[in-house]
Amino acid sequence: MSILVAGPEPITSRDDLVAAIARGEKPKVDWRIGTEHEKFVFNLADHSTVPYDGPRGIRAILEGLRRFGWQPVMEGEHIIGLSSEDGRLGTISLEPGGQFELSGAPLETLHQTCSELHNHLAQVKEVAGELGIGFLGLGFTPNWSRAEIPAMPKGRYKIMTEYMKKVGSYGLDMMYRSCTVQVNLDFSSEADMVKKLRVSLALQPVATALFANSPFTQGKPNGYRSFRSEVWRDTDNQRAGMIPFAFEDGFGYERYVDYALDVPMYFVHRDDHYYDVSGLSFRDFLDGKLRGFEGQLPTRGDWMNHLTTIFPEARLKNYIEMRGADAGPWGRICALPALWVGLLYDQGALDAAWDLVKDWTDGERQQLRDDVPVQGFSAKLRGRTVLDLARDMVSIAETGLLARAQGDGAGADETIFLDAVKDAVARGKTPADDLLDLYHGRWGGSIEPIFKERAF
Repeated sequence: MSILVAGPEPITSRDDLVAAIARGEKPKVDWRIGTEHEKFVFNLADHSTVPYDGPRGIRAILEGLRRFGWQPVMEGEHIIGLSSEDGRLGTISLEPGGQFELSGAPLETLHQTCSELHNHLAQVKEVAGELGIGFLGLGFTPNWSRAEIPAMPKGRYKIMTEYMKKVGSYGLDMMYRSCTVQVNLDFSSEADMVKKLRVSLALQPVATALFANSPFTQGKPNGYRSFRSEVWRDTDNQRAGMIPFAFEDGFGYERYVDYALDVPMYFVHRDDHYYDVSGLSFRDFLDGKLRGFEGQLPTRGDWMNHLTTIFPEARLKNYIEMRGADAGPWGRICALPALWVGLLYDQGALDAAWDLVKDWTDGERQQLRDDVPVQGFSAKLRGRTVLDLARDMVSIAETGLLARAQGDGAGADETIFLDAVKDAVARGKTPADDLLDLYHGRWGGSIEPIFKERAF
């Protein structure tokens, strides 16, 4: 959930909405990699949650990071994020429960992406360490109840919190108790977007298994490899899921726009204030009939902000966003963009990935999506396990990265960032399986060691 998008250009027709997405098209030479990752914040002394205010709170971390040149993003009197004047550092924002998110800058290579990540973690660890605060890389809070988690002072989250109580069972858990890692990738044309989005949607459950890292809830095993992924199955099904229409003949920008128009709105932002329009229609907004804003038309910023409130497994904006992975430790954060860059940024790899999934049915894709949160690598499609599919997926990604031939200047290419997922498929164990082995073995049925062994 990113910092608010500005864009004052008026939107007067459906064609304007289509054009707002189509302007993301870029020639291959301009394709970039944008990585986002979230992490839980906790007190080192007792592993409790961290409030927003106070001398050892989340606001204090944001203020402390300004020593590195970050500029504050304010909402009223509250600092709610950080940005850099030239965009070189990306942005830092807060998720509803105080999860810290780095939305990285658009970079050319995975080497740059992982350097950015290293610098970010060094900065936040320096500042937070002075405050007695640590960071944890998991997909779901391992022991905190929802009631223990503080709410951040962001207007859009207040609106979302109330709306989530009306739709699904897990919306508040998604907002306040989950963390993910995502990568944003470019497309060159509508046809390129369609193929990449279809591959991304079909293989997202396999990526979920590769990065499954949330087997605990409130101090004990919850029966899932990725409870974060399970939460999304019952959050708000009008704005989440596998969007099977993306595989229909004729799918393109216009069909995605029509889908997005039918997803209920959350808010309209005007004059530094969030107005609650939850459940109302962007179609009415486009027609100048939005209740409370009669006679007003949306801007491009309104449309792009609305697109950020839609949560399918792979999301289309001015780029394609991969949304299926649990957060994890340092090496796994780099592995996620490596996996998708390898699959989507080389034409031969993209074609091979499409050949792998092109005849799967809507029902098969959905069944895979439903089974993976519980079964992980053991889930099956047509007699093949997800482990088999993951092995193919990683192999295709490695081929794609080799074809990119992006070196670090010291002899290493981008395939080094696949090591974490290559190890997982070689051993046949998801990160969640490893955590469960520790819990039932060396940790002696206690969750407390996770705050040391899985912290950044």
